Parts: sequence; structure tokens; C-alpha cells
Amino acid sequence: MKTTIIQKIFKIILGAFMTFAGVGHLTFQRNEFQAQVPRWLPNTESFMDFIVISSGMVEITLGLAMIAIWKNQVKVGLALAIFFILIFPGNISQYTNGISAFRLDTDQKRLIRLFFQPILILWALWSTGALTYLINKYKK
Repeated sequence: MKTTIIQKIFKIILGAFMTFAGVGHLTFQRNEFQAQVPRWLPNTESFMDFIVISSGMVEITLGLAMIAIWKNQVKVGLALAIFFILIFPGNISQYTNGISAFRLDTDQKRLIRLFFQPILILWALWSTGALTYLINKYKK
């Protein structure tokens, strides 16, 4: 799928953001990310740490794929969009349980954060040409 230079720039920016966030999962923001593990999952520290580490590894992989993979960028965009959907319950859990992390220390800030997830999903789809691919596929 052919993309514009603006889409390519935004694809690289999102890839860099994801890679940085993934590194944060494994290192300096590990406790912050544990706050986003849904509370309906087992809340033992070892399990929560496993979720944070494994999701961080997925974020690094998807981030680097956004930067480096051009031939299959639609598939990468779809994979990242699906990942954003899969982690959304963690954001909902942070809001509904009133858990402070990432300077989201009020219910209003946590609620506003929820509205950024659809933007990230659209960003992943648009910047990789996956949005155009899906529209064309289902237009028929």
C-alpha cells in the first residue's frame, strides 16, 4: 500500500514512541505500567510484572516493525491497532479503580486518557495505509 511522506513520518514517530514505551515497560516505568494491569486479572506482583514485561516486549517489537518494515506495513499497522485494542481494558481499569500513574492523578485526567486510545488506533491504521486498505476491502 502506497503511503504519503506525511504518513511515513507519522509511522516512524509512532514506531519510536512505541519502542520508547516498550523500553519503559522493562526499565524505568515498570511500576507505572503495573498500574494499568486490569484489576480483574490476578494481582500478584509476579503476574503483574510478567504482563508488563511481555507487553513491553510486544511494544518494542511493534515499534521497531513500524520503523523498519515497509513491505508489509499494512499488516504491522493492523497488528499495532489490535494491540492498542487489547490493552485498552488496562486504561479502563486504571480509570474505574482510580489508580494514579503517569501523572494521571485525578478521575478527570484518567477519563480524558481513555479518548486517546482511539486516536492511537487510527494513527496506526492511517500511517501504514491499513485504514485505506480496510476501507477499500469492505467497500466492495
